[in-house]
This record gives sequence, C-alpha cells and structure tokens, in this order.
Amino acid sequence: MTSTAERETAELPNPLPRPRDELRRLQAVWAIPEGWRILSAVNNSVIGYFYIGAAFLFFVLAGVLALLMRVQLAVPGNLFLDQESYNQIFTMHGTVMMFLFAVPAVEAMGVLLLPQMLGARDLPFPRLGAFAFWAYLVGGLVFFSTLFFDMAPSGGWFMYPPLTGSRFSPGTGADFWLLGIGFIEISAIAGAIEIIVGVLRTRAPGMSLDKMPIFAWTMLIFAVMIVFAFPAVILATMMLELERAFDWPFFIPDRGGDALLWQHLFWFFGHPEVYIIFLPAAGMVSMIVPTMAATPLVGYRLIVVALIATGFFSFGLWVHHMFTTGIPAMSLGFFSAASMAVSVPSGIQVFSWIATMAAGRLRITAASLFVLGFLFIFTLGGLTGVMVAMVPFDWQAHDTYFVVAHFHYVLVGGMVFPLFAAFYYWAPAFSRRALSERLGKIAFVLMFVGFNIAFFPMHIAGLIGMPRRVYTYPAGLGWETPNLASTIGAFMIAAGVLVFLLDLIRHLRPTVGASAGNVWNAGTLEWLENDVHAARSVPFVESRDPLWEDARLSADVHKGRYYLPGTVTGRRETIVTSAILAEPQYVVRLTGPGWAHLLAAIFTAAFFLLLTVKLVTAAIICGAVAIACVVAWAWDTDSPSAGDVDIGGGIRLPTYAVGAASHSWWAMIILMAVAGALYLSYVFSYLYLWTVRPQDWPPIAPLASHAGWIASAALLCISAAALWASGRSIRAAVPRLWLTVGLTVVGLLTLLLGLGADVASHWLAGLRPQHSGYAALVFTAGFLQAEIVAAVCIMGIFACVRILVGLTDGRRSVVFDNMVLLWGYGLGQGALGLLLTHGFPRLGM
Repeated sequence: MTSTAERETAELPNPLPRPRDELRRLQAVWAIPEGWRILSAVNNSVIGYFYIGAAFLFFVLAGVLALLMRVQLAVPGNLFLDQESYNQIFTMHGTVMMFLFAVPAVEAMGVLLLPQMLGARDLPFPRLGAFAFWAYLVGGLVFFSTLFFDMAPSGGWFMYPPLTGSRFSPGTGADFWLLGIGFIEISAIAGAIEIIVGVLRTRAPGMSLDKMPIFAWTMLIFAVMIVFAFPAVILATMMLELERAFDWPFFIPDRGGDALLWQHLFWFFGHPEVYIIFLPAAGMVSMIVPTMAATPLVGYRLIVVALIATGFFSFGLWVHHMFTTGIPAMSLGFFSAASMAVSVPSGIQVFSWIATMAAGRLRITAASLFVLGFLFIFTLGGLTGVMVAMVPFDWQAHDTYFVVAHFHYVLVGGMVFPLFAAFYYWAPAFSRRALSERLGKIAFVLMFVGFNIAFFPMHIAGLIGMPRRVYTYPAGLGWETPNLASTIGAFMIAAGVLVFLLDLIRHLRPTVGASAGNVWNAGTLEWLENDVHAARSVPFVESRDPLWEDARLSADVHKGRYYLPGTVTGRRETIVTSAILAEPQYVVRLTGPGWAHLLAAIFTAAFFLLLTVKLVTAAIICGAVAIACVVAWAWDTDSPSAGDVDIGGGIRLPTYAVGAASHSWWAMIILMAVAGALYLSYVFSYLYLWTVRPQDWPPIAPLASHAGWIASAALLCISAAALWASGRSIRAAVPRLWLTVGLTVVGLLTLLLGLGADVASHWLAGLRPQHSGYAALVFTAGFLQAEIVAAVCIMGIFACVRILVGLTDGRRSVVFDNMVLLWGYGLGQGALGLLLTHGFPRLGM
C-alpha cells in the first residue's frame, strides 16, 4: 500500500497554497483580544491556560493547608492549631484538592489539548467552556476565602450528616460547602458536555474511533463518568441544604430519614471520582511513554477496552467505603469482589506501558522520571487498595492513617505525578521555550523521595492504631516517629513544587504561535505548528501516529494544503464529522469573544453565594441577570445557513444541520442524561428510605387523593399533544408559525399546571415536607420537576420569540428541536414522578 508520504503533491486536498491574504483573514477571525479584554476570549488555548493556572493555584493553596496540618501533627500535644481551626483546614484541604484541583486540572488539560490533538479548530461550544471556567474560578475563590473569615466548613471534605446538619453545625460553613461545591460541580458538567461532543463530533476527517489518541479516549470516558456520577453528589448537597434551610429531614433518623443515605449518594460519586481523576492521567502516560520510547503504544485496543471497563466497574464500588456501616453480608461480598476486579483493567495498562518501554528505548527525561515515579507509587497504592478491599482487613484499617496513606498513594501517584510529567512533556507545544530538564529532575527527586517519606510511614501509624481526623495525640503511643517523618517528607514535596514553580517562572512563555515545537519527535497532531486558529489547515488522518507515518504531513498542513485552510464564511469554523468514522458532515460556525458568558458566570456565582448568606431577594435578582446573560450569549449561536461551502479537495459541506446531525442535538441529549442521572439518584433515595423506614410511609403518612394524580396526568397528556402538534405545525409544507407559537404556549402552561396539580394534591392531603423523610422526598420530586419545567419554559419562550422575529422556522429549527427534546424529557420525568409518589405507595395497600 502506498503511504501518504509517497503521494504526489497534486493528490493533496489543496495542491496549491492559498493566497497570503487568506491566512491573514483566518488569523484576524481567530484573533485573541488584547490587554484586559483577553478576559472575554473564548479560544481553547486561552481558556486552557487560565484553567490550568487556576487549578494549579488551588493545588498550591491546598498544599499550604496540608503543611499546616503536618506541622500540627509533627509532635504530640502540639498547640500550633486549635481543634476548630484544624477541622476547617482539614476540610478545606480535602475539598480543594478533590473538587477545585483534581477534576478541574484534568478537565483543563482536555480543554487545552483536545482541539489540537483531534485536528479541530476549537471545541464546539467555546462560550460554554469559558463559562464553565469562570464559574469554577469565581466560585472556587469565594469558597476558599471563607477560611479567612472563620466561615469555612469543618465537617470534613465528605461532609457526613448528622455532624453537618443544622443541629451540630449551626453556622454558615456547611452551607458554603453545599451550595459552593454543588455550583462548582455544575460547571464541571458543563465542561464535560463540551468535551463529549468535541471528541465525538469534531475530530479531523479520517480519525475514526480506532485511530483516536488514547488521551482523547480517556477524556471521553472521563466526561461520560462525570455525567453519570456527579448528579448523585449534586442531589445529596441539594437535599442536605434543604434539610438545613427548611427542616426537610432527609438524614435525621428520629424523623424518618437516614444518615447513611448521604454516604450512599456521596460515595456513588466519590469512588468513580477516583477513576475520573486517574483515567485522564493514565491517558497522559499513554501519550508520553510511546514518544519517549520512540515506538508505538503496545496493546492500543486492549488499553481502550481496559479504560471502558475501568469506567464501568468504578460505578459498582461505592460501598467499598462503607464496609463498617453494618450493611448485609451478601453486599459485602459483592462489593469486595468488585473492588478487587477493578484492578485487572488497571493492570492491563501498567503492563502495556512496561511493554512499550521494553519495545523501544526509553529516554530519561524529566517527563519520563515522573512517569516512572507514577508507576512505582500507583502500583503500591493499588496493592494497598486490594488490601482494604478485603472486608476483614478493612474492618481493622478503616478510619486509620493506613487509609490516608492508601488514597494518597493512589491519588497523588495516580494523578499528580502524571500531571507534572504532562507539564514537562507538552510545554514545548504551547510555550516558546521548553522547561528545564535539570530543574525538572531536581523537582522530581524532591517530590518522589519526599512523597514516600511523607506517606509510607502513615501505613505504619495506621496499623499501630492512629485514627484519622485527629488534630493532636498524646505521647507514648508510638506515633511520634511516623508523624515527624511524614512532616519532613511533606516539606520535601513542597520544596519540589517550589523548584517546579521556579522553572515555570524562568522558562514558560505561553504562546499561540512560534512554540518550541516538536522537540520529542512525537507522532500526534497537537505537535503540528499552531497559531490562534490551531493548525493552518485540518488534516486527513490515516493512522494513530500521523506525524510518524507521514513525514510531509506537518509541512503540508502548515502550507494550507488540507481542509479549511481559510475562513469559508468569514467566521470561526471547524468541521463536524460523524461520531464513529469521522466522515465530514458540515461546517459549524463558532462563537467568538464576548462578555455575556463571563457575566453569566459571575452572577450565577453571586446567586449561590447570596443564597448561602440568606439574602434571597438579591439572589433572585442575580439569578435573573445570569439567565438574561445566558439568553444573550445563546441568541447568536444559531446562525442562518450560509449554503454549501468548499472546504478543499473538491468537498462541499453545508453550514447548517438539524436533528441528530447537529452537534447541539448531541449536547442536549447529554444534558438530558445528566438530568436523568439526577432523577435516578432521587429514585434510589426514595426506595432506599422505603426499605429502611417503612413505618413512616402510607397508610400512616397522608396519601394524596386520586383526583390529584389524575388531573396532573391529564395535563401532562394535553402538554404532550400540544408538543406533537407544534412540531407538526412548524414543519408543515406551509409553516403556520403563529399556530406553532400558540401551541407551544399552551403546552408550556399545561406542563406547568400539571406540576402544580401534583404538588397541590399532596399539600391538600395534609402532607408537609417537614413531617418525615418520606414527605420530604415526595416534595423533592416536585422540586426536581420544577427545575426541568423552568428550563423548558425559558427555552420555550426563547424559541417563540425567535419564531416571531423570523430567526427560527421549519428549516432553521435547532433551537426549537432542542426545546422539544427537553420538553419530552420533562413529560417523561413527570410521568415517572406520578408513578413513584402516587402509585408506588398504593402497591402495599
């Protein structure tokens, strides 16, 4: 078979370079605002830099908190910190590391690397990605600042009730955690939606799924896991805040709740999060090892299967954290087996990396050293993970420093070391200068040696009885030496991080062009010469390592000899391809710089902050402004078709798509999956309380009359009929747009009335959410349905206005189609809610 490198120039999509002024137009369209206006930028490179910088800032801040804790624990009976201060610092350290550093850091790497790695101009929703970043930054900074005003939470990063309920934590610290973290998780979900659609729909032509870089695979699985895992903790934080603010007793056993419900919801998120963090880091390693060994990755397909299996298994491990809570023996056996089984796909990846190193010749660089350190530390963490997966051992080691050592070996070894390897590996692709190999190796030695000195002794301290979460301890228990060693090691880690920061200051020079280049001779597309518009043209990909397979590819791409060498519509664009084979389907026009997304993030953060301090009126105003900003940025995203355009090589593509071909349709499907995961978490909570507190349910508790659910069901049916009729109307041969608007308004009103009829039926029957955990969950169904109905109503009004001003019709119907999707989901969720809250309690009567 003839290789790409052997082709004649005339066989390229664009055999002759485009005029120089076309390149200038392309650069002008993608130009980054200068000065302070750079805050309005939405380019993935700029947002990626900001994102990584913010995540690393939180890493440093959390590290400082860790040093304060280690100083306190260095010697017995220390008075450096009092108990409340230690508890706040302990809580903030874990929360910041898990919620404000770990997940955002790998999401940031995805935002920065994926478009270039996939051969795209940018991710498909630039303003959504920018909104996610600014929401995370503003919310994170406000949350961290509570530490300086003695308003920080002190219930641990896991926030177990009843300790965090209003009885034992009456201040606002827990509220800041609940509303702040819930809000930050929403921003993470927004980023995940963009990553999923970006990976599936904006790959370079020819880059089928089996040619996709491993890092892109890991980011896809990472984002899918966020979609299904994070809603559980969002529901948990929502329920605990409702309990604290309105006395809805979800977690109060004396009133029909159960504190273990929080643990189930939290760890259904918390254990998958370990792999949400690990998988992208493993993807980074799978990119670095082949390059440093100068040989293709061994076992590509096996690694992809292992990644998928890891993501799947991770959702069956949450009770791994609850072996000592008194759950049934059968459950213990199942979850113990699952906890050990997940080590198999992780082992496949480790053996693949070792085989790749053996197949080539590994260059010893700073990046390679961090990878080798990761392999050593993560393997040890995996071994102790298998130990705590065994129930008898876990009963002995649970809530001791052995567990602290284990999860630091897994999380720091499994995520932080690969992240530092990635910094040294990819810096030349985005900086005018590579980082220093000498300083990098010094940083590695300090961090690797310091880490093992800090955390290995914790295994010993735990085995001789030192419990977690203590702020001091008496002398004579044998804990002095391990704790002093851990403190020394912690400061060695800090010294290594300082050396790395010095390296960044001296050598990192972020750029959108003229980078240090492909200094490692890597084979993937992110090493193409980039500018503000990413690569000069979008290449056709025929292998997993295209730069190794085609020595001319980089030069041809830079000369504009592939697809989209210029702007074909006068706007920012990228190619949307099919999800599996990456066949070109249409050209999507992307949004440029603006302020609406930034203001939306700020006012959304203000909404949650003001709710925390009980300034409800001001919070409502800020929420309304945030919605207005979202509407403003969404207004110009659905541009009219510019007809078919020539992208090069004689290929003409449309500039508009509707239905399943549209990338925004995919985003709405993912959003519905998020809402569905949230509602399924609610269904689990409802059925869980029924199993542990059946005495608080009907017929003892009031049950709504038949008239209530019948009326609600009838209104939902009318709404469904109006939805169907409005869709028929807008797509008629002669569109009847006024009729479409009227039917939409009728459908929205009946959807709203159906919700009202359902909630009213429970209220009129005498049920109050403060009565019991059952009653609180019944009204929570209405609360969750109200969120969907509110979103559908906003989208419906938005679509109706666009129809009336002539911006939406049967051919330009993306906005209407997305409203229909969410509307249909709302009808389905409403029907399920009726079956659950009206039908289920009657089954046993």
